[in-house]
Amino acid sequence: MKPDLDLRLYLVTDRGLAGSRGVIDTVAAAVAGGVTLVQVRSPGATGRSFVEEARALKALLTPLGVALLVNDRVDVALAADADGVHVGQSDIDAAAVRAMLGPHKIIGLSVGSPAEWQASRHQLAAVDYIGAGPVFGTMTKTDAGAAIGCDGLAAVVALSPLPVVAIGGIGAGNAATVMSARPQGVAVVSAVMGAGDPARAARDLRTIVDHALETTP
Repeated sequence: MKPDLDLRLYLVTDRGLAGSRGVIDTVAAAVAGGVTLVQVRSPGATGRSFVEEARALKALLTPLGVALLVNDRVDVALAADADGVHVGQSDIDAAAVRAMLGPHKIIGLSVGSPAEWQASRHQLAAVDYIGAGPVFGTMTKTDAGAAIGCDGLAAVVALSPLPVVAIGGIGAGNAATVMSARPQGVAVVSAVMGAGDPARAARDLRTIVDHALETTP
């Protein structure tokens, strides 16, 4: 059975931003504050350390009913029994990922523009949600491409039959504006991973997102 997909507040991990507090403790605090989905991302990590981190997060999150996705690495997701994988435009085709993971895992796909969404249509049958962005400029993913703004996000949302989560430069100061483009939620990195109080940062963002979802027709 496929895990529940709750895109309202989607956290992408970052070891550097977590600092001495560490990824596991930062994620635990963030989930206590309202994070609904976690993607573990560790560019440059060895396969062994990535799997160990993913397994530790899986052990933390499963009892809390929060799904864990792995960025890019299908092998790590399988080794850690993660709930799914998120892939980008230059990663393994989503259909191939689905063939490896089977029908009961979550697959997300990054889309950086309406044109990129059109070019990705052949993959959509294998995908559960779209990650659209970067909405704004971001330093946490240097290869993220040009910012599409809220208008670009709204265009992707209008095109997509799949749920869309917005990503890229999003924090408490602009989350309400982002939500006006009608995604199903926001994905954040530094706004929570780098916060002095990750639980409070997550709580503030979750309040904004929930309010937008409750008041948008």
